[in-house]
Amino acid sequence: MKNTPLTGALMVLLAAMLWGTTGTAQSMAPAQLPAQWVGALRLAMSALFFLAYVLLTQPRPRLRDDLRRMPWRWVLLSGACVATYNLSFFAGVKASGVAIGTAIAIGSGPLWAGLLQWLLAGQAPRAVWWLGTLLAVAGGALMVLAGSGGVQLNAMGVGLCLVAGLSYAAYALVNQRLVRQAAPSTVTLLVFGTAALIAVPAALLWVGAPTAVSTGGWLVVGYLGLVATGLAYLLFSSALRHISAATGVTLALAEPLTAFVLAVLVVGEHPAAGAFAGLGLVLAGLAVVIWAEVRGTPQLQDQ
Repeated sequence: MKNTPLTGALMVLLAAMLWGTTGTAQSMAPAQLPAQWVGALRLAMSALFFLAYVLLTQPRPRLRDDLRRMPWRWVLLSGACVATYNLSFFAGVKASGVAIGTAIAIGSGPLWAGLLQWLLAGQAPRAVWWLGTLLAVAGGALMVLAGSGGVQLNAMGVGLCLVAGLSYAAYALVNQRLVRQAAPSTVTLLVFGTAALIAVPAALLWVGAPTAVSTGGWLVVGYLGLVATGLAYLLFSSALRHISAATGVTLALAEPLTAFVLAVLVVGEHPAAGAFAGLGLVLAGLAVVIWAEVRGTPQLQDQ
């Protein structure tokens, strides 16, 4: 397939817009549904989405061929990363607070991805990539922290959010290997099916069985699983055929932009001036990263 970095970048930006609706959707979830179960159930719902999508769209001979040559150890690793991200992110945000937790988890992801790509794949991002990434990370942090009041760090929460960022970066790198060997829809089905099989028992051990989930709760979980996770990660996985994993993780910082717009237009929040400054930094950083990718910097191409 011809490498079209701009197409890949646009797919990640669209996925990030869907991810950005997660916070607004979660605010509508019943209070009695633990955050760990929200994360686990949305993985289960997304796995059902991918199963239906594969059965409806994937030719059976191609599916059988993909399954025969699937590197299963990488599928298991990718699924474990997704499960770890979901559980550690929700627990870390609960311990640190939404603003601090989100800033650490989402902001550390691109930095972890750049380092992992350098150390494990031997592809060191150039200065222009780091410039755009650091601008976007700084802007995202400013957006979520502006007006949040005094910062009080919780060591356990910070650690969990850093683990979430690392898990997400590792998932992106491993998933890029997988989607270059099989159809993205098949890969996402296997990865998220594995993640659900890990996350559901883990949530059960962590917080116990949930109480009866209301209709509203299932609607929220359904949206998170089918749209904000299923459709979004299908776009993200497909994009990894066109761009580097590190760039994909950086472009996912567009997620706070959607959350910012929804907070203003839907929730009725009034962000501080610093949040608008952060918005400008994120846009500038993403523009630099897209420019670097479209120009085809050598470190972002296949070896």
